[in-house]
Amino acid sequence: MLHYIGYFAAIFIGLSLGIMGGGGSILTVPVLVYLMGVSPVLSTAYSLFVVGSTSVVGASGYFRKGLVSLKTAIVFLIPSLMAVFAVRKVLMPAIPHVLFTVGSIVFTKDLLVLVAFAVLMVVAATSMIRSKQAEEVLDEELHHKHKFNYPLILTIGLVVGTLTGFVGAGGGFLIIPALVLGARLPMKLAVGTSLAIIALNSLIGFTGDLSAGTPIAWSFLLGFLAFALGGIVLGTYLARFIPGAKLKPAFGWFTLAMGTFILTKELLFHHV
Repeated sequence: MLHYIGYFAAIFIGLSLGIMGGGGSILTVPVLVYLMGVSPVLSTAYSLFVVGSTSVVGASGYFRKGLVSLKTAIVFLIPSLMAVFAVRKVLMPAIPHVLFTVGSIVFTKDLLVLVAFAVLMVVAATSMIRSKQAEEVLDEELHHKHKFNYPLILTIGLVVGTLTGFVGAGGGFLIIPALVLGARLPMKLAVGTSLAIIALNSLIGFTGDLSAGTPIAWSFLLGFLAFALGGIVLGTYLARFIPGAKLKPAFGWFTLAMGTFILTKELLFHHV
């Protein structure tokens, strides 16, 4: 029964990506872990493939409309791609299964991934809840910026690449402000460029898993992806009628609740 709910959730993930241009990917790992029964570490690899593939579909639409800044994407991706590939190929396989024990909690590699992901969900949720206010601040700041801020773009690229590699999420809530403030991109151009960055980041990260010998259940993964792609196609169509900015705060509260649930479940009820 949970598997059917998981496939429905995959449609919802794609739907939110299509309507809002981001956000939905933050739910991929929890859906894979709690509904599909995939281990947390393997879920981050699967998430990279699903997020990357769905973002390719989303970015292609923006690219056709001329809403992808190739120059900005290249500058951002130089440190980001190196970071995400190194994390997936070198760092993740090197982390031991059992890290340490605190009282009755055995802090394993899987638990570390889930806790890090839940914290990221809470941060992303806060960003989405305050999205309208944040966008007004970004637009105001944009008028006071006159130079392409290379240090900011490169630094955020490194941070996002590391986060993407570790938790399997796209990091759009970090990328878009960096593109607006650092590269002076209008919001629509920033969203399209962000999707292109997320697509390449995620898929390159996934190749790190492949080269590290991570076992992949392709029939399951492609089936899950098919539902997510169906959702993003539907979401892209519905975006003509539903303003994504109005949905972001509600989606943010849902994401906050999910992140809080994961932290509570894993830290308070994760015993030996």
